[in-house]
Amino acid sequence: MKKTKLKIAIASAALVVVAATGTALAARNMSGGTGSETVANSNSNSSSASERSVTGQNKQKTPSPIKADGANVFPHSLDYDAQSKTFFAGSLKQGKVYAVDPDGTVRTFIDDPQLVSAQAVRVDRERGRVLVGNVDYGTADRSKENPFGIAGVGSYDLATGKQDWCVDLTAIALDGKKHLISDVTVAPDGTVYAVDELTPTVFRIDTEGRASVLLRSDLLQGKLDIPDFLNGVGMSAVEWVAGDQLIIAMADGAIVRVPVQQPEDAELVKLSGTPLSAPTAGMRLLEDGSITAVSSGLLNGKPAQIQHVRPSNNWKEATVKVTDTVQDPVTSDVTAGPDGRTYALSGGLADLLAGKPNDGFTLTPVKTG
Repeated sequence: MKKTKLKIAIASAALVVVAATGTALAARNMSGGTGSETVANSNSNSSSASERSVTGQNKQKTPSPIKADGANVFPHSLDYDAQSKTFFAGSLKQGKVYAVDPDGTVRTFIDDPQLVSAQAVRVDRERGRVLVGNVDYGTADRSKENPFGIAGVGSYDLATGKQDWCVDLTAIALDGKKHLISDVTVAPDGTVYAVDELTPTVFRIDTEGRASVLLRSDLLQGKLDIPDFLNGVGMSAVEWVAGDQLIIAMADGAIVRVPVQQPEDAELVKLSGTPLSAPTAGMRLLEDGSITAVSSGLLNGKPAQIQHVRPSNNWKEATVKVTDTVQDPVTSDVTAGPDGRTYALSGGLADLLAGKPNDGFTLTPVKTG
């Protein structure tokens, strides 16, 4: 498929979304670091919560959304570092990673020519690094002539943004198929796990950047079709959880549990309550071991749903309930934020797919329980 034809197909798939909204798509816990090259400054919409007196009691105000002024950044995923009070967002259009202050100021943090589109972003403060998923939808400034032919993960110094390593996972897969690294997570020992949205493959990467296949399983085969764009969309988000296991959200709303030491024992998590809506886009692991997930309205144009997934029986079962919504249908990720709050990312994907410019993106505070 030629890149120009792909862009037309992608844009047609997004028309229903463009009609409903002008922002956002389809990451997290912690981030940090400093950057250079200021993109824009904004002093409005501070995300810090304040106190007010109501009927004699002090109650916390809900903070306003953060309006980030990064032109044509188009982030799909982001992470937050509580220590530096900085968000980190990847750019699907430019392939860069940006540092975002709570006041909406955006500045370049990572600019690595090897990154075509920066999708997943995860900060590993324990080891002083930022992990970035490298993809190619065929719509980026650095796109090649073979859309979905790029699949990798890079590690970058948290203080400087300098590359530690960047591994090509297509060289590990060796299957000649399309690939899309949708998300990454980090275990306490520093092992990185990356999930592929277009093949049923989970990759494992050690702290030196040496990669291998952890699991290939029909259980992880994609079942969601996005008309005129992609068929068989599968794994969309992953979190490492206690018990040395991976919790993987499938785009169709299923959740899969993968014991890291015995990945062949992977199984579907039995869900009760409200079904996890599709397409599931991003997740955040909460302090109590439960998960907040965002389900995009990409296919129906309805507001994105924020859902709380509470596990039981060592993640063999879980209860799901809707806790909030975000008006932008294609909101794509949830992350920690200032004052322990959770923020949802609306990154402007509808504009990107329609070939329109964009003047920034939005982080919306959401309820998680």
